Amino acid sequence: MTTTGPGSVSRREAQVLEALGEQLSNSEIAGRLHISVRTVESHVSSLLRKHGVADRRSLADLGRTVTGEVAGLPAALTTFVGRAGELERVLAAFDDARLVTLSGPGGVGKTRLAAVLAETAAASFPSGRAFVDLVPVRDGFVAQAVAAALGVTEHPRQPLEYAIAERLGRGRSLLVLDNCEHLLDAVARFAERLLAACPGTRILVTSRERLAVAGERIVRIAPLPLSSDAEVLFHDRATAADPDFAADPGTVTDICARLDGMPLAIELAAARVASLGVEGLLAALEDILRLLSGARRSDERHRSLRAVIGWSYNLLDEEERRLLCRLAAFAGGFDLAAAVAVTPDGTRGAVADVLGRLVDKSLVTHGAAGRWRLLDTVRAFAADRLADGDEQEEVRRRHLSWAEATATDLTGRLDGEWRDDFDAVADDLRAALAAAPPGPDAIPHRLARALARLTYARRFLMESLDRYQQAAQRAPTPGEAARDLRAAANCARVSTTSGPQVFELLLASAEQARAAGDGDAQAIGLALAVERVCRSPATFPTEIPHDRLCRLLDEATAAGDARDPVVAACLATAAAWTAGPEKSAPDPGLAALAFDAARVTGDPVLISASLDAMSTAAGNAGRLREANRHTGLRFAQLALMDRTDPYSATEIIDILATAAADAIMAGDLPAALLAARRILDDDLLGNHSYISAASQIPALVLTGDLDPALRYASAMWDGWQRAGRPPAGWMSPAVATVALAYGLLGEERRFRLWRARVLEVAGITDARHHLRLAPIAFVDARIAVHTGDLTDAALLVERAFAAFPASRYGGYARAAGAELAVVAGLPDAPERLAHAAAAADQNDWAAACVARATGRLHGDADALAASADGWERIGARLERACTLRLLPAPKQA
Repeated sequence: MTTTGPGSVSRREAQVLEALGEQLSNSEIAGRLHISVRTVESHVSSLLRKHGVADRRSLADLGRTVTGEVAGLPAALTTFVGRAGELERVLAAFDDARLVTLSGPGGVGKTRLAAVLAETAAASFPSGRAFVDLVPVRDGFVAQAVAAALGVTEHPRQPLEYAIAERLGRGRSLLVLDNCEHLLDAVARFAERLLAACPGTRILVTSRERLAVAGERIVRIAPLPLSSDAEVLFHDRATAADPDFAADPGTVTDICARLDGMPLAIELAAARVASLGVEGLLAALEDILRLLSGARRSDERHRSLRAVIGWSYNLLDEEERRLLCRLAAFAGGFDLAAAVAVTPDGTRGAVADVLGRLVDKSLVTHGAAGRWRLLDTVRAFAADRLADGDEQEEVRRRHLSWAEATATDLTGRLDGEWRDDFDAVADDLRAALAAAPPGPDAIPHRLARALARLTYARRFLMESLDRYQQAAQRAPTPGEAARDLRAAANCARVSTTSGPQVFELLLASAEQARAAGDGDAQAIGLALAVERVCRSPATFPTEIPHDRLCRLLDEATAAGDARDPVVAACLATAAAWTAGPEKSAPDPGLAALAFDAARVTGDPVLISASLDAMSTAAGNAGRLREANRHTGLRFAQLALMDRTDPYSATEIIDILATAAADAIMAGDLPAALLAARRILDDDLLGNHSYISAASQIPALVLTGDLDPALRYASAMWDGWQRAGRPPAGWMSPAVATVALAYGLLGEERRFRLWRARVLEVAGITDARHHLRLAPIAFVDARIAVHTGDLTDAALLVERAFAAFPASRYGGYARAAGAELAVVAGLPDAPERLAHAAAAADQNDWAAACVARATGRLHGDADALAASADGWERIGARLERACTLRLLPAPKQA
C-alpha cells in the first residue's frame, strides 16, 4: 500500500491519480493501465472518498502534486553550482514570511536559484509548486501567465485570479514569479490579493528591485564567491566549450575576479575559451574593463556585465550580430520558423546555423521542444542595438506579420492540439498587437480577431472580450466591425453579469451592419438584443421598457430579409419573448413557431434559444414535465455546439445552468444527475467550485447519496465565501438540501446551521421572511416526518402549502406537507393530500411521496408498494428504503 493523502491508496489507485493529474480521460486511463472504464470509475470514486475532495478536477490537482511536478519549471540544461547557503536562507525565510524576494542585479543567478529551490522543496510545499517566467509578460497579464502555468482557466462571472486562488488555496503551496522588475506594481497587487485569499501559499519573487509589499522578506543574492564556486562554474562551462580545457587555477581566479563573480559574465567568458585560450581571454577582459575602476558595488557589477555582453557582441561576425538584434523583437521564446520570419531573405538552414553559433557563445539558450530564447539581460542589450540601427521598423513589421500568421494558424487548429503552442507564443502575440500602429488596418485586425478567439478558447474570458472590442476598432470595414462587436457581446454574456453591456454591444453591432448596408446582419443584431433583455431581465439594473423593445423588433423586421432562415429564426424567437409586457414570459404559440423556424437553419444555438422560449412558457404555465422535456432537447444540442466559439457561449452556459434545475423541478432525478455530472466535465463551469458543486447537491441528496453531497457542500460554501459572498439566491435549493441531508442523518446542530445558511444565500435578513422559501418549507416538513417530531406539525403544514411564486420546490413542499399532515393526524390531512396530489402529476418525486402518504392515511399496502416503485424509478434509494419499512411483513407460511 502507498499513502498519498488522507487515506491509504493502492498502487493501482496511485497510478489512476497520477493519470488524472495528466488530465487523461477515463477511457485513456483504462487504455494505459489495461483495465476497464468501469474499473477506472470505481477507482475514481474511491479516491474521491479517501481524499475527501468534491470532484475529479480536485483529484487532478492532487495528481499533479503527487507526481512531484513543478508547473512551468524551465528545463535545466547545465549543472547547478554552489548557492547551498542561499537555498537554506530562502527556506528559512519562509518560516515567518509568506513573500520572499530574491534581489540582485541581472545575471547574478536569481532565476536559476529560484528554479532549483522550487524543484527541490517538495517536502516544504506538499500542495504544489509552480514557476512562472514573467520576462515576456506585459502589464495587465500577470494572472494569465500564472493561470497558464497552473493549467487553470477563467469561468463565467469569476475573475481569473479567483481560479488561481482556488488552485493554490488548498494547502501549503509555492508560487515562483520570476523576473518581475518590469511589472513591480502589477506583481505587487497580484501578490497581495493572492496571499490574502490563500493563507497556505508562499510566493518567491526574483527581481532587481523589491516589490515594497507589507511583510516582504528580501534575500539579496550576491555574486558567486571567489576561490570556490566562481571558479567551479568557470571550469564547468569552459569544459563544455572545450573538453580539453586546462588552466592555471590562479589565472581562472583572476578572470573570475575581474568578472566580479557574476555567473552570466563567467558563462559568456568561458564560452570563448576554445577560440581565445585562457591567457587571451584574460587579456581581452583587462582591455574592456580598464575604464571600470573604483569600488566594486552592485551597480558596478551590472556595468561590468553589460561591458562583457558588449565585448561578446563585438566578437560576433556581422551575420551573427544582425540575427541577435532581430531576435530581440520576441518578448519570449521562439522557434526556428519565427526566427526565419524576422530575417529578411533568411532560409531555415542559414538561420539555424547562425542560431547554433549564438548558442555556442551563450548569447542564446536552446530549450525544450525546439525553442530558443534570449536571456533578459542579453535581450535588453540586443534591443538597444536594434533601436540604434536602421532595421527596427522592418523587424517590427515582420514580427507583426509573423504574429498574425501564427495566430491565424492556431485558430485553424482549435479542434486538435493547440493549447501548449498558444501558451508558448501568447505574450508575443499580445506584444505584437500592442506595438502595431493605431487605427484600422487589415493585419492588426486579423491578429486581434484571432487573439480574441484564441483567448476565448483558452478561457481567458475577460481578455477575449477586450480583444474583440480591439478588433472592432481596427476593422477595415463596418461589416467586419459588426461581426467583432457581436462576438464581443457573446463574450460579455459569459464573462460579466452586465446585461446592459451585452445589449449595447449588440446595438452597436447592428449600427455597424447598417453602415455597411447589411440589413440581415442589422436585423440579427437587433433581434438578439431584444431577446437578451427578455431572457435575462435580472441582469439589467434598470428595466428596458417593453415599448422600446417592440420598436427595436420592428426596426429589425424592416431591415432584414425574412426569407433568410437565420434572420427568420432570430426574428421569430424575439417575437415570442416580446408578445406580452412581462419579461421572461414568452408566448407558447409563438415559441413553437420560433422552434420551427430555427430547425430550418440546423443551427444548434438558434434551436436551443427557441427551445428555451418553449421551456419557459411551459414552466410558467405549471407544465413542469413539458418544460423538462424541452430542456432535455436543449441538452442534446450541446454536443453540436463549437465550444471554442463565443457564439455558442450563451446557450452552453444557459443549458448547463438550467438542465439540472429543470429536471429537479419535474422530480426527474436521473436526468438531474446526468446534467449535474455534465457540468463537472465542462471546462466553462466545471472548475468553478461553488457553482458546479451547488449543481450536484440537490439530486444527490434526493437520491440518498449523502456522502458525496456533503463533500460538495463544503466546496460550495467555501467557494462562495472566497468569491466574496455574491448574491446567490439560486443556491437556496442546494443549501436547503444540505440541511435535509444532515436532518436525515440525525445531526441536529448541522441541520440548524445549514437551514440558517439558506437565508444567508437568499439575502434574507429577517428570519420571518423564510416563509417565502419553498425549499425551507419542504425540508422542515420532511424532517418532521423523518424524526417523528410533530410539535409544530400544523404550522409546518401551513407553511408547506403557502404560495411560492416561481419556485420549483413548491411541489416538493406540498407533498412533504401532506405526508406530515397524515403522520400528525391533522383533521385536514385528506384535503391536504388531495391538494398535493393535484400537482403531483408534474413531479415524479412528489408523486411517489403522495402515494406513500396515501398508503399511510388509508393503511393501503398497494399504495405503499406503488410509492416504493416510484422511488425506485427515479433512483431515490433512501426514500424507497423508508417506504419499504412501512409495508407489512409478509405472512409466515
